[in-house]
Amino acid sequence: MKDFRKTLYKRYVSTLKRDQLHRNEQHVTEFFRIYQHRFYPLLASCSSRDPILELGCGPGYFLEFLRAKGFTDAEGIDISTEQIRIATSQKLNASVQDAHKFLARKRNTYAAIVAIDFIEHFSKEELFALFPLIHKSLRQDSLFILQTPNGQGLFPGQVIYGDLTHLTIFAEDSLRQILQMNGFTNIQFKETAPIPDTLDGKFNLALWKSVRAMIRLVRQIEAKNSSRLLTENMVAWCTKT
Repeated sequence: MKDFRKTLYKRYVSTLKRDQLHRNEQHVTEFFRIYQHRFYPLLASCSSRDPILELGCGPGYFLEFLRAKGFTDAEGIDISTEQIRIATSQKLNASVQDAHKFLARKRNTYAAIVAIDFIEHFSKEELFALFPLIHKSLRQDSLFILQTPNGQGLFPGQVIYGDLTHLTIFAEDSLRQILQMNGFTNIQFKETAPIPDTLDGKFNLALWKSVRAMIRLVRQIEAKNSSRLLTENMVAWCTKT
């Protein structure tokens, strides 16, 4: 059977990500703000010359952020030709690649691999082949960082069903399970809560904390489940040791 995703990825930008058709500096600045708060602190152990790979780099916004932060050996891959064309227009090191085939050629190569909104595009069978390749491609004591929809979040539906190429959704426990099965340790998680770097951000974060406290109480009463991660996405990071 033909993989329907190949058809979708050929026109991924023009049919779903139309805001990427033309570069919007305000849009890029907002992504940089998110990256600064959410991912940059996790890369503290990496030097500016360490090789970093982004899986599913899309139009290259995170690669551009890394370049702005002084990282000189960052590269990205994506299956979408439209998105890679946008990335390379900014002189970024990005190429059209199948992740499985690309990683199969790598061993002990990267100081960090980053996968933002990436793993949800694969079936469970594909992920059981992909995670060992990610592990093999990392150096010893190096870092794997990922963001993916949170199946236990309050409103995950708009993320899960907002893209026809989304196939597998994780909760904290199931994501930890597949990471542990593939040799990753020091697994940690955090929510993608509002960023408190503006007055509005501080207000939204305070409001979010109040709402999540109530929801955790309801879940504890209803099912003795007080899951910590309630945002629609979650971030996980772990180590190859």
